Amino acid sequence: QVQLVESAGGLVQAGDSLRLSCEASGLSFSTKGMGWFRQAPGKEREFVAAISDSGITVVYAEFVKGRFTISRDNAKKKLYLQMNSLQSEDTAVYHCAAARTYIIDYRSAEEYVYWGQGTQVTVSS
Repeated sequence: QVQLVESAGGLVQAGDSLRLSCEASGLSFSTKGMGWFRQAPGKEREFVAAISDSGITVVYAEFVKGRFTISRDNAKKKLYLQMNSLQSEDTAVYHCAAARTYIIDYRSAEEYVYWGQGTQVTVSS
């Protein structure tokens, strides 16, 4: 049984930093591209960042470039999202996701097979 479990998010102030983690089990983590998506109230789910199985390739949404960093530790089967300079617009439920074997577009949610339950990140201004 595949499980992706995100760490607790939290309530932070604008300008603060927060690191999310996602622990995987039940899948060959080191062979999977991984991604972070988010969904704000009343909005559609959107791509945040993705990383290839080896960690060599990383892809970011334009709105997080320079602020967020995605990384992974294959030995620990963990995915991370370091979020700096958080803004109120970053308030959302953040989900980690595991991609299918052959990825065409890291930004597309359709490329991802397994999803975590999500963790709430709230940024107060």
